[in-house]
Amino acid sequence: MSPLRDVPFTQYTLGNGLTVILSEERSSPVAAVMVMYHAGSKNEAPGRTGLAHLFEHLMFKGSLHVGDGEHFRLLQEIGASVNATTSEDRTNYFAAVPSNYLELALYLESDRMGFLPEALDQAKLDNQRDVVRNERRQSYDNVPYGTAYEKSARAVYGEAHPYSWPVIGSMEDLGAATLEDALGFFRRYYAPANACLVVTGDFAPGRTREWIGEYFGTLPPGPRVPRLPLKQPGLAEDVRLVYEEHVQLPRLFLTWPAPERGTRGEALMDLFTTILTSGKSSRLYRPLVFGEQIAQAVNAWADGKEIAGTVTIEATAKPGIGLGAIEARIQEVLDEVLTSGVTAREIESAYNGKEAQLAAQRTTMLGVAGGLATAHTLSADTSAFNRELTRFSGVTPGEITEEARRVFSGPRVALNVVPAGNPGLASTAGRSRGAGRRAQ
Repeated sequence: MSPLRDVPFTQYTLGNGLTVILSEERSSPVAAVMVMYHAGSKNEAPGRTGLAHLFEHLMFKGSLHVGDGEHFRLLQEIGASVNATTSEDRTNYFAAVPSNYLELALYLESDRMGFLPEALDQAKLDNQRDVVRNERRQSYDNVPYGTAYEKSARAVYGEAHPYSWPVIGSMEDLGAATLEDALGFFRRYYAPANACLVVTGDFAPGRTREWIGEYFGTLPPGPRVPRLPLKQPGLAEDVRLVYEEHVQLPRLFLTWPAPERGTRGEALMDLFTTILTSGKSSRLYRPLVFGEQIAQAVNAWADGKEIAGTVTIEATAKPGIGLGAIEARIQEVLDEVLTSGVTAREIESAYNGKEAQLAAQRTTMLGVAGGLATAHTLSADTSAFNRELTRFSGVTPGEITEEARRVFSGPRVALNVVPAGNPGLASTAGRSRGAGRRAQ
């Protein structure tokens, strides 16, 4: 049984298919409202990428009964915290408000869910398209190593896989998006039948149900979008990529296909990557950064998403050190760990960190709302939020080592980002059998 306190909740479905999840917690006069749509960048099509994230912006540009910019203004002037995020698998909109303003937050969310198309025009689309394209320049294209992850993803997953393009989309696709493209995306995915509404915190359940019925219950259901099937990466062999960019230090990204979200395998890889790089005494940090001092930093993480997943090790070289030495040392450490295994103490430390992370999520109303919404949206089982820690429980050294051997013995992508004019800093070692290529 999980040592974390279970979060109590009730769940019901409106006639139009909208799932409603209520979790009451009266410890402070704050309520959180979150609407999560089961639509992210994986629901786009090649040539039309970026629509999911673009809509995150367009949803704040007004709806039939709420003017352009009024959503933010009305909530911020009462001291609310309001924002939205987009991922490969979902888009969520959320606000934490003083509990006496809960009705306002519900009204605003319902109006843009039901009546955004009436207020969306070409001028708003062009304006927000420019905002997103500028965001891409500032956060990806003009940032050191900013496009590394999308290059790795494209190589790992293959061009046609739903995870092969970045959430923010490409400049070309953003420029090509039409008003009809945007409206079509909204009509298909931004519907009650493809969403859940979560309310957490200080609220009166009876009155809140009345407001939800009044504001959301009359909206048309829209299409129920089927879940995409699992689609693991089709990486058949190792691939080595080299890119020269305007960076000061070379950086290596090693990425393997790995289990999808919500599985025991993903949990094992989460613990294993923590053992590799979390803390100064971790398996990779101790020799590369602290001991031999050949790396400036080293990190590893499991990225399990709804229909597939990856594991990545990222290392930045010290000045004057080539990535060949970095990759060779990483491989030596991996070989050692996969041969001798991890220890029970390492597993316990990693497990404690995961427990602390999940406990911290439960300390805020928005954290609870996000956990409940994500469990419902991505696993179709809201109660999975309360069982999350059980995926990490009872792990033995043999179990985690066996899964690590399975993942790390498979094909991988080795992406080298080196300072422009210094291709010799890239690694040519390792197990690569794929053809390299270099960005100009």
